[in-house]
Order: sequence, then structure tokens, then C-alpha cells
Amino acid sequence: MFDTVLIAGLGLMGGSMAKTIKARTLSRVLGWNRTRATAEQARADGTIDAVATEALYKEADLVIIGLYPQATVDWLLENMPKMKKGCVVVDMVGVKQFMVERLEQAALDAGVHFVGGHPMAGREFSGLDFALPTLFDGASMIFVPTRSSTERVLEQLEAYFTALGFGQTVRCTAEQHDRMIAFTSQLAHVVSSAYIKSPEADKHNGYSAGSYKDLTRVAKLNEIMWSELFLCNAEPLAREIDEIIGHLDEYRRAIRAQDRETLTLLLRDGRERKERLG
Repeated sequence: MFDTVLIAGLGLMGGSMAKTIKARTLSRVLGWNRTRATAEQARADGTIDAVATEALYKEADLVIIGLYPQATVDWLLENMPKMKKGCVVVDMVGVKQFMVERLEQAALDAGVHFVGGHPMAGREFSGLDFALPTLFDGASMIFVPTRSSTERVLEQLEAYFTALGFGQTVRCTAEQHDRMIAFTSQLAHVVSSAYIKSPEADKHNGYSAGSYKDLTRVAKLNEIMWSELFLCNAEPLAREIDEIIGHLDEYRRAIRAQDRETLTLLLRDGRERKERLG
């Protein structure tokens, strides 16, 4: 299906994608990284088959980008014209309107099929050293069609990523993606980061268990990457923050008023929603 795959960006996500493709397909994997030493490390440990040079770009049937948002845009604007006509390009950035607005027309001009992508998986760590061939097992892979993609290309991608171990593939618009991701992912990171700033956090040892661990896990984030993602999706994320502040205020008012009836109703509503949604 995709005989040769080029992966640009060999950090946690790109490195894991390379390892997964090597483990589960017969595709030849080329790798590019901003720091040449990382690409050489990936070649030496078998993560990739060869370090990609510009001369090899035209051999790729599928190009997957594992860079930060603006770096992805910059790399693709520079290199899409160097790719062979008809190749498929998928980014892995966690925001989609930002990407599609900047890359859709350029892909059309270059004669390549650009599809927005977002694998719903990750770790609290970054870098090739933490890449895993099982990172995407059972995960959802989101695809955002663009004017430069076709139904056939999308079907090929869905089949290929299913073979890589993804549990499901989802298609949506860029707007739908960013609205949902603001809630399911970005808000959780904001809340976790804010929660850990309590003055009581320094004294948690001996008083914390599963709830503390669950709520603080994603506070251990890459602030350079996440700040860029938040700002690329500012309006949907700000709306979600406003929404949760409103709900927290309801709890605070009930608690301060010693209003057990209202507090019970608020907690019951939350429990029932979780039971219904899973």
C-alpha cells in the first residue's frame, strides 16, 4: 500500500510511529530529524531503515510529520514541492484548523494529498528514547479530509493505520476536531497544571492516593509544545475553561452556603453523566 514511508520528526510520536510501522508492516521507513544525531541514533537502533535526505523525498509514498505546529507548517511548505506527485502527507499535530488553513492550498499546488491526522495517544515523556512500538495500540486515529485528499486516499489511510494497531479511525472536520480536543485533551492539561499549584501540594506525601495521581499525571507536560497547541486553539479552549469555571463556581457556592441539597444534586448529575458517557 505504502512501500516507502518518510517520517519527519523522530521524537516520542514520530519515533513511535516509525517503530510501529517497522514492526507491523513491510514498509521501508526513512527518517528525518532537525538534529542529525537523533536520526543517526534511530537508524542505528533500527527505528528507521535510512536517514532521509532531500534526494530521497521523492521515493516516499506516505509522509508523516511529527513536529510542533509551526515547525510542521514550515517543513511542509518547504518540502512538499520536493515530494513526488500523488504521495500522501499526514501531520500528527493536535490542532487542525491551524494546519489545514496553512497547508491545504500548498498541497494542491504541489500535487500531493494532505490529510490532517491526530493519533490519540501519548506519554508524559518526550524524545526518541521514550518511543514505543505499542504506543498506539487500541488508540483512536483522527483523520481530517482536505480539498487535496480523496476518498481512495482516506480509505487507504484507514486500512493502513488499522494494521498499525489503532483501535478505531474517525473522520471529522477541522472545526469539529478542535472543538472536541479542547474538551477531551487540552482542558485536562490546563486543569491538571492548575491543580498541582495548590499550596498544599508540597505536603501531599502520605495523604494522596489514586485521585491525586489521576488528576496530576498530565501536569508533567512539555510546556513548549503545549503552550503552542493551546494558543493555536485559543477560542475553543477558552470557551471550555469558562465552562468549567462556571461549574466550579456552582460547587463553591453550594459548599460555602452549607447547601447539602444543591451539592448532592450537583454531584449526582456528575456521577450520572459519567455513568452514561463511560
